[in-house]
Amino acid sequence: MNEKDFCQIIAGELNLRAAQIANTIELLDSGNTVPFIARYRKEATGKLDEEKIRAIEERIRYLRALQERKETILRSIEEQGKLTPDLSAQIKNSLKLQEVEDLYLPYRPKKRTRATLAKERGLEPLAQTILAQEMTTGLPEEAAQSFVNPEKGVNTPQEALQGALDIIAEIISDDAAIRKLIRELTRKNGELVSKARDSEKPSEYELYYNFAEPVKRLLPHRILAINRGEREKFLKVAIEVVEESMLETIRKPYLHNSQCIFNPLLEKTFQDAYKRLISPSIEREIRHELTEIAEEHAIRVFSKNLRQLLLQQPLKGKMIMGIDPGFRTGCKVAVIDETGKYLEGTTIFPHPPQSEVFESKTMLRRLIDHHRIELIAIGNGTASRETELLITELIAEIKAGNEKPIFYMMVSEAGASVYSASKVAQKEFPDLEASMRGNISIARRVLDPLAELVKIDPKSIGVGLYQHDVNQNRLEDALETVVESAVNLVGVNINTASASLLKYISGLTSRTADNIVKYRDQHGLFRSRQELYKISGVGEIAYQQSAGFLRIPGGDNPLDNTSIHPESYDATRKLLEQFKVYDQPAEWKTIRLKVQQPLTDLNLLAAELGIGLPTLEDILFNLEKPGRDPREEMPQPVLRTDILKIEDLHEGMILQGTVRNVVDFGAFVDIGLKRDGLIHISEMGHKFVKDPHKIVAVGDIVSVKVIGVELEKGRVKLSLKI
Repeated sequence: MNEKDFCQIIAGELNLRAAQIANTIELLDSGNTVPFIARYRKEATGKLDEEKIRAIEERIRYLRALQERKETILRSIEEQGKLTPDLSAQIKNSLKLQEVEDLYLPYRPKKRTRATLAKERGLEPLAQTILAQEMTTGLPEEAAQSFVNPEKGVNTPQEALQGALDIIAEIISDDAAIRKLIRELTRKNGELVSKARDSEKPSEYELYYNFAEPVKRLLPHRILAINRGEREKFLKVAIEVVEESMLETIRKPYLHNSQCIFNPLLEKTFQDAYKRLISPSIEREIRHELTEIAEEHAIRVFSKNLRQLLLQQPLKGKMIMGIDPGFRTGCKVAVIDETGKYLEGTTIFPHPPQSEVFESKTMLRRLIDHHRIELIAIGNGTASRETELLITELIAEIKAGNEKPIFYMMVSEAGASVYSASKVAQKEFPDLEASMRGNISIARRVLDPLAELVKIDPKSIGVGLYQHDVNQNRLEDALETVVESAVNLVGVNINTASASLLKYISGLTSRTADNIVKYRDQHGLFRSRQELYKISGVGEIAYQQSAGFLRIPGGDNPLDNTSIHPESYDATRKLLEQFKVYDQPAEWKTIRLKVQQPLTDLNLLAAELGIGLPTLEDILFNLEKPGRDPREEMPQPVLRTDILKIEDLHEGMILQGTVRNVVDFGAFVDIGLKRDGLIHISEMGHKFVKDPHKIVAVGDIVSVKVIGVELEKGRVKLSLKI
């Protein structure tokens, strides 16, 4: 197969045109990033989005690796002098690595097995005689007598027969067609069974102490839970099937003379081939396959949730106080301004063992008054409930004095400790202790979630399911992709962005991001995108890939604050001049109306400007909404002034909350309690819901009904069926 064949295959799988696939692959091979291709090469790809482009990227990588493996296998078999035209065609036409490996199995160099030892003892002709099934009279031992050879280690006819049967068992095991059928039957009819190693020993895996479910119906989160239980020695796990149906699959092609004297021996060999060679191998393959599917699902769930979290609407232009709650070490307090700059910090001790409540409130009031605080962000870790109660009392006192109202919100602390000990945090705040750095991170997550969360290892952000049980390299790659996609979707202000944020911009690296920050520190604010050429490490390619994603508010060229790429500036100016709109963003908003007034043919206009229609449409959109932040379309966080206690809840109560995590079995919602409430998947709609992600997403603001309260466990059951 060649590249053209690959394009046809992928086009059929993704229901796209082969030309779209070919153009996209060419762009990827040329070093273009996925965000750049999706945003600025729509004419070539037919307006494919990032998801489709990444699917093409993944598939072409697989097909190329498959082709490379095929060529290696074909060479190996040919060197053995065993490559036939039929086998060659089978290997070349296969689209699955598993099928190719099955075909290669009889020719793969093997370790010394019972069958290879038997072949060395000269017993292969006897095996072929048995498989031919032409002998209908006499005894098997008589047929094997001539193969007795003590010098080769064959001392009796029985030993000769056993060696020949070992060869036959391996022939059956290496039969690609047999393996394929048994694999398919196991997938279709097998059951994954887990049992307790010690049923008296309590654990979080008790649900799986006596568990059985068809392989074809296993849910991803159960697979990962069972795998972990097995790994931690709580569970014994196996795939069980009806053995007789598997043996019948072997009999059909290998048993064809009911009168043959070797048939009883063959029956035992079929069992040996299945139990000793085929079944363990197929079980390993299917469990590996199930695990891969479950891991991919878990990674997709984590990726979806992470993307939603990163794209939460920022609460810009607010003075924010962050509080990292604690008992013994006190609560760390930090104040940041509208740009995220750290202004002042302290530690208060409002909880046991010291309980300096009055002093703590006095200190907080001073900070609030001095910095005109508008919002308080409270971390949701240890002592968060007690701290929340303190803040609501303080807000009530401020409200009673008819002062400017203050709100608070709970913020996930996930990853804050990881950030606080990181090199990035140490570089940002070398003179602050780690706990204060983490607190600043909590406050900044409210001001601009994307800019702050990119500084943290995505795996530490805590919006996944079984993220520690999946392939960590694959998870890391997937989450890095999500962060890259989110950052480039929003774009960044090159004059305020940290190196941690800049490094995710298309075409930039950690080194060039650091160089941008150094240049900014030495020479002041960037005035134009063209200044990027002055950055060490930014050449023509890096500039092309990155420029459109970098924003310069208030720079020399107003277009530098849009996602219009510099390569389209000439066309944009021609467009503005043609419709008598000039380089003033306030005037740009009329461009759509001006274009539509003369009923302009957009295809014709695009041709006149020397650009494609998708590029023209993007230019018009940007001119209509210059400086647009796509996160503005996301729901605003819920701001609170008073506390909700679980004792206040009763069934039927309607509340508003924020979706914190979405998993296979439902969603967790922050309704203002210490623990998030759960909306089980069965309570997400009046009709059957298969995928919770189709109903809610992380960051969504939802109205929920309380349908159950477990005071002793602190659990609340919620429903969307209001």
